[in-house]
Amino acid sequence: MPSVIGLLEERERVASQRVEVLREAADRALAELREAERDWERFVITRETVVEVLAGPGGEEKAEVVVPVNTAHNSGSSDVRSLVALWREGHEASVLPTEYQRIVTVLNSAEKGLACAELASRLGVDIAVKTRVEGVRSRARRLVDRGWLVREPSGRFTLAAGLRGGGS
Repeated sequence: MPSVIGLLEERERVASQRVEVLREAADRALAELREAERDWERFVITRETVVEVLAGPGGEEKAEVVVPVNTAHNSGSSDVRSLVALWREGHEASVLPTEYQRIVTVLNSAEKGLACAELASRLGVDIAVKTRVEGVRSRARRLVDRGWLVREPSGRFTLAAGLRGGGS
């Protein structure tokens, strides 16, 4: 009859081997993820460069220019999204596509910064559906990148200083 300690050691060895196999698989997946993220970033930079070139010497982005987007990542029914203009002095939220205007409007009426889930909830997004919340987060981050919003260290989103006080 085998000893209890012997049985436990055998199970420990099997569990350890399984952990090692899974770690190797995770390492491979992380390496693939890093490569995919590099490719994605390269395409984002390329698209943004093309947008800048198409904007011409005045630097104003043209509202009629649209960029195809992978519909698997788009929570709306459209297969294109309008460009999000860089914020400049005098710009109002009306230059933004509708879904971005709504984010600015909600944050303009908020008394303090909002976490993404709070923002999504106020926009009427079903926060139980994580992909929809991530869609809001993606749009909010794009507004941060374009100078419309600020992302606080806590992760909350607020209007950029130039927009506070009804400038949007």
